[in-house]
Amino acid sequence: MEATKTQIFRIDRGNFEKTIRAAARIIRDGGTVAFPTETVYGLGADALNPAAVMKIFQAKARPADNPLIAHVSSRAQIREIARDIPACAFDLMDAFMPGPLTLILKRKAIVPDVTTGGLDTIAVRMPDHPVALGLIRESGTPIAAPSANLSGRPSPTTAAHVAADLAGRVDAIIDGGQVRIGVESTVLDLTSQTPAILRPGGIGIKDIRGCVDEVKDAGGARDVGNARDVASAGMGVVKSPGMKYTHYAPETPVILVEGDPESVVTRISKLIAEYHKKGSRVGLMMTEETAEQVSGDEDLILCPRDNPDAYAHNLFGGLRYLDGRDVDVIIADGSIQSEGVGAAVLNRLRKAAGSR
Repeated sequence: MEATKTQIFRIDRGNFEKTIRAAARIIRDGGTVAFPTETVYGLGADALNPAAVMKIFQAKARPADNPLIAHVSSRAQIREIARDIPACAFDLMDAFMPGPLTLILKRKAIVPDVTTGGLDTIAVRMPDHPVALGLIRESGTPIAAPSANLSGRPSPTTAAHVAADLAGRVDAIIDGGQVRIGVESTVLDLTSQTPAILRPGGIGIKDIRGCVDEVKDAGGARDVGNARDVASAGMGVVKSPGMKYTHYAPETPVILVEGDPESVVTRISKLIAEYHKKGSRVGLMMTEETAEQVSGDEDLILCPRDNPDAYAHNLFGGLRYLDGRDVDVIIADGSIQSEGVGAAVLNRLRKAAGSR
């Protein structure tokens, strides 16, 4: 694509309103702006402007049948783009919006096909971040925004990550510092017979069960390898981002080792020995407890084993860091709990590793 001059807005208390106004003007004029949310940085455009939304796909080199999430700042905006909203959706909004929850609802005709990947559903969420909410309000429109990275790469949790992937490809980047959570939102489909989690994220299935009588896990427990189409795997129509195509992967191959802590340490030790025998350099991304027992050529300690929130916060930055450390393989420690945000971490690592 033709190079674009990318403006960088470094936001602080003194220039917040001025920056938001300038960025919103770009959105209203049909441009693209990368901005922070509480989960990851998003690449935004007017969700109701087909030409603007197409620029997102072009900038990310993203397949056009991969639906986007419409970010809103109010329930009124949800009603503008969604129809037949079930009663449980409002209970979920009361509990988790603004926050890291995306709802799949029936779309209204006002939403263009390019935003939904041609589906009759729309993914909506209200981000819990002052920059994101301010930008949506000032723009006066829902903002379609996938993660602000090249398609398939690890999601960005800092403006520097965004610039590394998209500088020269988008109109502006708002630098709001490092994000709080570090993995994308939970996606809950409310258009199926039984509400279904299509992508695990910052809100766990136990939390959702407090608002919905019955919910099933259709995404986190049934991960699909990077190269496979989920439709061919029996998962039907893809209503959510993160369920199709390669995701979250650095250029360096990733191997995920899951299981009980003792088995994980044993397997990682064997893998290091195998790669060293071949003359390969190994990068390790691991918990503090695992790091006490194994060491590679480049070691990155993310968190204590009982703190999956910290693992999530450091996950994508860790993958990007080790990808730049001249290693031949990245081995990821999967000895964390598989509930709540831990399920989201393992979901992202499985996709980054593919079948490895």
